[in-house]
Amino acid sequence: MSERLEDIAVKMVAGGRGLLAADESTSTIKKRFDAINLESTETSRRDYREMLFRSEDAMKKYISGVILYEETLYQKAADGTPFVDIIKAAGSIPGIKVDTGAKPMAKFPGETVTEGLDGLADRLAKYYEAGARFAKWRGVIAISGTLPSRGSVRANAQALARYAALCQEAKIVPIVEPECLMDGKPGDHNIDRCAEVTESTLRIVFEELADARVSLEGMILKPNMVIDGKNARKASVAEVAERTVQVLKRTVPSAVPGIAFLSGGQTTEEATAHLSAINSGYDLPWFVTFSYGRALQDSALKAWNGKQENVAAGQREFAHRAEMNSLAAKGSWKAELEKAA
Repeated sequence: MSERLEDIAVKMVAGGRGLLAADESTSTIKKRFDAINLESTETSRRDYREMLFRSEDAMKKYISGVILYEETLYQKAADGTPFVDIIKAAGSIPGIKVDTGAKPMAKFPGETVTEGLDGLADRLAKYYEAGARFAKWRGVIAISGTLPSRGSVRANAQALARYAALCQEAKIVPIVEPECLMDGKPGDHNIDRCAEVTESTLRIVFEELADARVSLEGMILKPNMVIDGKNARKASVAEVAERTVQVLKRTVPSAVPGIAFLSGGQTTEEATAHLSAINSGYDLPWFVTFSYGRALQDSALKAWNGKQENVAAGQREFAHRAEMNSLAAKGSWKAELEKAA
């Protein structure tokens, strides 16, 4: 059976299912574990992720794919079953984060460029062998009154395009993630500034994708929503939805099968409310769903709290959040449903 990139891409975003971002680096997951006073070890990381991946209700009904960190791609559950097999058995697709992080960009104070292109072709071949069928690369765009500079946006867009082309050569669907930071410093920009930066960033990203001969039908876009800065929040749910759709319609070709939003610095429930508003009021040419990390995991992590006896409680929380976001991907989430749970 041939696995066409276009088919995998559609499967990742269709039917109200979305992506679980479980690709936290070892340093990021340590911060998450610090919050529940749990030491981050290979075993504790394995136990936590096993709890999520074995949450059958969530994985079979609401999660189309899981973005993994390299360690997790090769990890096995406590009983020796590879995580990749558990994910596939649930009808979900294993994916892999392939960038090596945003590094300070020379001569561009306050801005970064994402690294990881060196040796990427060889790594992608290994990840494909291990079962990964999609990948993710995040470009980070700072927003302030003066940032981003055109140079940093262009550098990040070129890296995203080169990564995407390498993925498609390796029969792996690229998730292209240009994140205009809501919670960067100083985080006091208004929604107009976010709209302006997001629109110009996406234009440049799609120019570079075209120049790199990336097939739009075989990729997924993972953008930020158009939202005011973390320290200046005023915009209503309806306004965030309206401004986000406006920017995406101006910049994202309809050949792209799907858009899977990142949750950025939003609270768990905000990320769900915004996604539902985007899907309920507008005629969209793409599937629009979620690719959430913290907004899917936060409540599950707290319920589990690092204890074996809380696994079922953690899985219930994860299944609830996954279900709420699946409803949002169909435009039918309502705040009352949160209370009911």
